[in-house]
Amino acid sequence: MNAKKKILIVDDDPDIVDQLTLALQGRGYDIVSAGGQVEAEETLLTVRPDLAILDLMMEEKDSGFVLCHHLKKLYPETPVIMLTAVTATTGVSFGARSPEARSWIKADKVLDKPVRPEQIRVEVRKLLGEPEPAAGLHAPAGHGSR
Repeated sequence: MNAKKKILIVDDDPDIVDQLTLALQGRGYDIVSAGGQVEAEETLLTVRPDLAILDLMMEEKDSGFVLCHHLKKLYPETPVIMLTAVTATTGVSFGARSPEARSWIKADKVLDKPVRPEQIRVEVRKLLGEPEPAAGLHAPAGHGSR
């Protein structure tokens, strides 16, 4: 990576923010975080992320959707990963698989929580159009999967 890519992480669970930060900072990304929709909307006035990872349910049940729409309006080309615990909570699978669902969800990828560190790194790389790391390159100690 030439210039550090900036990733916005928004989740009302500080443990999730910490886990995602550790998983991505060790790969050379610059992390900006917010604890909810309102804080993230304020952050977006001064920070243009290269990618955003948003929790679906924060202050309100649809906070992630609202924030995603706001972000895409400001920065239409910014990829968004939406994290959701809906499947774990309700047993109902949630996703943006059909063109109709993608048209109103606006997220580029929807992942169920809990998300593994390697899974988030792979999705971030894909959405940023970055090549896969060379064979034999591993995360620094303490930053990989269990």
